[in-house]
Amino acid sequence: MTDEPKIDFDKEMVGTIEVPEKDQLDLDRLTQWFDENVEGFSGPISYTKFKGGQSNPTYRIDTPGTSYVLRRQPFGKLLPSAHAVDREYTAMTGLYPTGFPVPRTYGLCEDPEVIGSKFFVMSMADGRSLWNGALPDNTPEERREIYYAMIDTMADLHLKNPDEIGLGDYGKPTDYCARQISRWSKQYKLSETEHQPKMERLIEWLPETIPPQHESSVVHGDYRLDNMIFHKTENRVIAVLDWELSTLGDPIADFSYLMLNWKNESDGRAGLASLDLEKLGIPTMEEAVERYVARTGYPVPPMDWYFAYNLFRLAGIMQGIKKRVIDGTASSAHAKSMSERVTPLIERAYDFAREAGMPS
Repeated sequence: MTDEPKIDFDKEMVGTIEVPEKDQLDLDRLTQWFDENVEGFSGPISYTKFKGGQSNPTYRIDTPGTSYVLRRQPFGKLLPSAHAVDREYTAMTGLYPTGFPVPRTYGLCEDPEVIGSKFFVMSMADGRSLWNGALPDNTPEERREIYYAMIDTMADLHLKNPDEIGLGDYGKPTDYCARQISRWSKQYKLSETEHQPKMERLIEWLPETIPPQHESSVVHGDYRLDNMIFHKTENRVIAVLDWELSTLGDPIADFSYLMLNWKNESDGRAGLASLDLEKLGIPTMEEAVERYVARTGYPVPPMDWYFAYNLFRLAGIMQGIKKRVIDGTASSAHAKSMSERVTPLIERAYDFAREAGMPS
């Protein structure tokens, strides 16, 4: 997305900062909650805030013996069903015993009296955070291994039987895209700040043209390079993070979201378009699809409709961030830059919809 603001995410988003005054927690109450709910906990607590995570504020909690991660809802008024930290907790709690790479969960607190909002606590994955899709610090062989690890890990998620891992009631297994379009249309309207005719057209056209859903699985909903932690020395995923948008649904919609990286311009983040993939050792989109299909057996149809759908959904998410910026409740220092993506996302979603057959 060439008209989006450029940010050096590697420098600006990784790591922690001193907790801003507006994001501070009541450590006495939090310590008491840890004492009562976290197995093996021994204080005292110190804490910092992760730079990333414009949706749900995320903290590093340190004790003399162990480090934890705490994710909470933002303070202030929230849109219905947004910032679902309880869903993140449920997904990871179900997946962890299966060996799928997620942090261990220690507890969920739904009492806002403790720190002012819902939150949960999980283990801290000690590894590499990668933000730049070009992987400039890696060799061609390492890049290929990293990308195949991402694809294989997603395929393994989609092959999990929700009923067998205690997530059979995590969502409705059918009509995923229809439900998502309805949800994000409503969320967009609730946070709308200006009239966007192309968004109105997408809201009208997308639900009329949904491809058939052939399979149902746990879907992550925001599966991308910077939402996972890689082993320090091996090119494998040790933790998939940020399960806020996860549910049961169409694995092809989930997979096509990852494939958008091959369509997005390289901007220091996950985009790969215009890069010399062969020279870099990064698989082409065709190779990525082949890898996914070989592992899952799921057919992957032409993806223009899915690209339009995913960009539409992203526009709805970013519109919520934009509204929080205006209201003064956005939690990340980069939320304003993220909010400026709304119009470019709508434009690109509209273009893909036209490629998929939407009349002008």
